[in-house]
Amino acid sequence: MKNGEVYICSDRAARNMSYQGLTHTEGEVKKLATFKGQEILGLPLKAPLSKYERVYSLPMMTISMDKGTGVVTSVPSDAPDDWAALNDLRNKKALREKYGITEEMVSFDPVEIINIPGFGNLAALKACEDLKIKGQNDKALLAQAKDLCYKKGFYEGKMLVGKYSGAIVKDAKELVKKDLLESGEAITYY
Repeated sequence: MKNGEVYICSDRAARNMSYQGLTHTEGEVKKLATFKGQEILGLPLKAPLSKYERVYSLPMMTISMDKGTGVVTSVPSDAPDDWAALNDLRNKKALREKYGITEEMVSFDPVEIINIPGFGNLAALKACEDLKIKGQNDKALLAQAKDLCYKKGFYEGKMLVGKYSGAIVKDAKELVKKDLLESGEAITYY
C-alpha cells in the first residue's frame, strides 16, 4: 500500500483498494502471499480500542470473501452472529479442534460497549436468548436478532465505554471513525 503497510484481505478487496487511491499505482496490487483464511486462525492480534491486549482470529461461518475484505472485527456483546459464533466455539470442543482454536482463545467475556433500551448492555446475548438461537446455523433467527439489535442500537443505544461514553451510537460512530482515521489505525474503504 501507499503507506507501506501490508493488508490481509480478499483479492477482490485488494483490487477495490487499488482503485481507491490506496496503492502506488491505480489498478495494480502487489500480492505478497496467498493463503486460506483457515491458515491464520488462532493468530494473536492487537485490535484498536479493545480492552484486551490480545485477541485472536477466529472462524465465523457468515464471513463472505465475495464482499468486503473477508476480515471483520467481532463484537459479541452487540452482534448476534458474532455471539453465536463465539458461543459455538466455546461450547463445541470438536469445532475448536477442527480449526486449531484453543479454549484460551475463546475464554473471554464480551465487553459491554452499548446499552440498548430493552436489551441492556449485552444485546446480542439477550436477543439470542429471547429468540432461542442455538448456534450460528440458525440463520433466519440470527437475521431477525441482528435487525433488532442493529437498528435499535444505532438510533437509541448509548455508548458505555471510551471517549464518547454516554453518546448515542449514531453520533459516536462518526466521531470514533474520525479518531481512528486521524490516528492511522484505520483507512477508508468503500
